Amino acid sequence: MKISILVPLYNEEEFVATLLERVIAAPLPEGFQREIIVADDASTDASVEEVEATQARFPGVIRLLRTARNQGKGAALRRAIAEASGEFSIIQDADLEYNPNEYLKLLAPLVDGRADAVFGSRFMSSGERRVLYFWHSLANHLLTGMCNVFADLNLTDMETCYKAFRTSLLKSIPIRSQRFGFEPEIAIKLAKRQARIYETPISYNGRTYEEGKKIGLKDAFEAFWVILKTALSRDIYLDKDKDILDAFASAPNFNRWMADTIRPYVGKNVLEIGAGMGNLTRQLLQGRKRYVATDIDREHLERLSNRLSHRPHLQIAELNAAVSENHAPFQGQMDTVICLNVLEHIEDDLEALRNIRCMLQDGGRAVILVPSGQSIFNSLDEELGHFRRYSEDQLRERMAAAGFDVETVLHFNRASRPGWWLNGTILKRRTISRLQLRNFDRMVWLLRRVDAYLPWSQTSIIGIGRRRLTAPLPSVTDNELSVREA
Repeated sequence: MKISILVPLYNEEEFVATLLERVIAAPLPEGFQREIIVADDASTDASVEEVEATQARFPGVIRLLRTARNQGKGAALRRAIAEASGEFSIIQDADLEYNPNEYLKLLAPLVDGRADAVFGSRFMSSGERRVLYFWHSLANHLLTGMCNVFADLNLTDMETCYKAFRTSLLKSIPIRSQRFGFEPEIAIKLAKRQARIYETPISYNGRTYEEGKKIGLKDAFEAFWVILKTALSRDIYLDKDKDILDAFASAPNFNRWMADTIRPYVGKNVLEIGAGMGNLTRQLLQGRKRYVATDIDREHLERLSNRLSHRPHLQIAELNAAVSENHAPFQGQMDTVICLNVLEHIEDDLEALRNIRCMLQDGGRAVILVPSGQSIFNSLDEELGHFRRYSEDQLRERMAAAGFDVETVLHFNRASRPGWWLNGTILKRRTISRLQLRNFDRMVWLLRRVDAYLPWSQTSIIGIGRRRLTAPLPSVTDNELSVREA
């Protein structure tokens, strides 16, 4: 296990060597090693030489990243975050204002699994802090208060340098700020991601401008602008496919429509494959004896845990439908397996269906929703990582070959097909407009009532199949299926 300590550096030749020595000597939780990543922001003094000299004295511990042009703290941190390989990451300024001996306090809520991020607060009751500028402190309190208003948090010190994170979470958040706007940006985006944020008191040995303090009035105005801009944005995922899933989290009426469509076929012991952020999980969980929500993405699993940890019958597990070994803990246990918008992402979809069959009791149901109509396969499918769209005959044949008796195939959501075709085929867009999705969601109350009468094909099909009772799997090869489809 490793802690990544991220050090943005600009013109700190007097302090950086001493700081790095203190970081190397700082205590860490038992079983953890450290990596120190120094991201120099085109320093014009001897800061780099000081780092290199310390590197030579402590080989293999410090990595130095350099850039030819000064861009700001946010840009330096962006480079350091991309290189971090630890389970957790701590941000450490290159001066001596913050004490590395307090790492244990910062890391404790992360190591024991309570938190996704921890802020070290200079204003909570702690040991001691140097008394300095009133106006600087007032600006800090005002910006923290403004950030809290837009993020719906109750932080005491948003502008603190000391912030610790689960590294995988930090890497998944886009950082756009170049300078000190990083602080409000990351706080608001963590809140929008529903991360569990903790604060812990820290000591603070602030310095004067004469002693080298860099943040000033210009940065306060920048932070004000960043707060407004970030509050109005949903730019909270680096990956576009996750951004699209997040957009659907804001479409409760559509999610309810999908859940209501499959609810009659869902039993009491349910496993959901590709639960994502829980958009369908929350709709279907009530009334189940056991509900296992699974995904392959750790951040999805963490968000599921955060949103639904209070539900006693819910189990969250990592499971890849394409890997047979993943399914052993659930073999023959479930009466329903739900697989919505997953099969099209898997190249060997027949093997995935066979894995689903193995988790079902004899007679148990598989509920398989896939996109319909290869003729509208377009840029949106490509961005989402789809290998294919299905016809009804293809889905029936795939399920039968995997050992299912197909009870029915439901035609779902004709209403969105023109929009999918326009955005992906004609306009070649690679993301779904949140405005379009919100407007569509507002009309779902009407669209779901007229959907069956619309004079064009559906966007999705849903196969309902029962595990064939103890019968051997049909000996149909992938090549034979391909020939039949052709």
